[in-house]
Amino acid sequence: MKLTRERLSELYEQGQAALIEEVLQSQAALETRVEGLLKRVSALEARLNQDSHNSHQPPSRDGYRRPPPKSQRKPSGRRSGGQPGHPGTTLKMVAEPHHVVEHWPTRCAECGAGLGQTQASGHAKRQVHDLPPLQVEVTEHRAMQVGCGQCGTLTQASFPDGVQPGAQYGSGIVSLAVYLQAYQLLPLERAAELLRDVAGCEMSEGTLVHLLAGCAQRVAPIEVQIKTALSEAAVTHYDETGMRVANRLGWFHVVSTDQLTFLAVDERRGTTAHAHIGLLPGFTGVAVHDAYASYFTWAGEHALCNAHTLRDLTAVADTTRQRWPTKLKALLLQMKTAVAEAVERGQSALSPPALAELEAQYDRHVRRALKANPRPPRPPGRRGNAPRAGFACNLAERLRDHKVSVLRFLHDFRVPFDNNQAERDLRMLKVKQKVSGCFRSVEGARVFARVRGYLATVRKQGYAALAALRALFDGHPVALNLG
Repeated sequence: MKLTRERLSELYEQGQAALIEEVLQSQAALETRVEGLLKRVSALEARLNQDSHNSHQPPSRDGYRRPPPKSQRKPSGRRSGGQPGHPGTTLKMVAEPHHVVEHWPTRCAECGAGLGQTQASGHAKRQVHDLPPLQVEVTEHRAMQVGCGQCGTLTQASFPDGVQPGAQYGSGIVSLAVYLQAYQLLPLERAAELLRDVAGCEMSEGTLVHLLAGCAQRVAPIEVQIKTALSEAAVTHYDETGMRVANRLGWFHVVSTDQLTFLAVDERRGTTAHAHIGLLPGFTGVAVHDAYASYFTWAGEHALCNAHTLRDLTAVADTTRQRWPTKLKALLLQMKTAVAEAVERGQSALSPPALAELEAQYDRHVRRALKANPRPPRPPGRRGNAPRAGFACNLAERLRDHKVSVLRFLHDFRVPFDNNQAERDLRMLKVKQKVSGCFRSVEGARVFARVRGYLATVRKQGYAALAALRALFDGHPVALNLG
């Protein structure tokens, strides 16, 4: 209640006790309101100060006033570029060139006498590596008709498989059209322009869409094999990113290893999408992911991405000036180094004393975090939801409640420190979004996801994407390692 002059006069007439009581109530209400506003301002300032080094937002959203980078990497002391002793690579001359052009001198360099082209005592050579002019070649297939000399029946030969009536594109131009869309991420207009300028091929945008859909049909049985292999893997990576699909927010989900990639599109992000995709339900391996709560609804072992943990600790250190986040960051990086050194020595695990000491340090830092950032108590007599905890409190409780998942990499050397594998698999989708924009239809997004997942898999296994596509359209796809 606002204390106006008239109200103060009334309280003065009622006596000192009434005046003091009213003033104290008004002051308490104002203090409560100011405290709430200060918390809100602090939360808004924390959001404004977020960037790629202390949150999960990508560097592209940092803008032009991005702060100096705070990399977790330690300086090596070496200059950038190739190091001494590095073999390097350069363009080398070939033993058998495709073409040889001879250049003969016309006059003697000493006396000026004319020289013929009859006999040379030697030569110097230089080579130019270049592309020949590209042009679509048309092959006409003719099924010859032959009449029988005995009965007179006219018999026609069969056309090869895949040669349809009329005119069609061959596997070379089809694979290039799909490659430009799904691997180089060109929009339809620019892909058609490149085909026209480079190969003289006039191809409409509708034809490009049709060719990509045809590729997805061929990839479908291979995608089933990839999905089955991922469901049986010991360690898999999970992540998702939002994109506009048919004028609505859709989600691209990735499940991957260092050898396999599976991409799927769903209108949901959490458990419903996981159920539709069908890989997390029943998965018995280790699922590596960020701290998104829906992942923990599924049984099985989990490992949290500690790149996210380090950024969260940086954010708390920047906003609260507390010391425990910096110390815990240093400890996590120390653990990462210890695991890497053990792997280099050929060990399969750290020694029990070393593990016990590292975990004891982790527990001490988490206890300090919980003590410095307690969950706010519910005010007496207040109903409804409990007061919201701050970011630092939520992080401290996550580090306590999911300690096993945070430190999974410390006990199981198959599990990486972070979830960079899944993030790398999704990164090209964001490039696609920046270059080509959103997807006009759900079916188009699903077609792209299937083809892109296949190409990511063949690249991981050492195949050239364009060559793998051509082999696919020729009917003998490359052999993938699904073990």
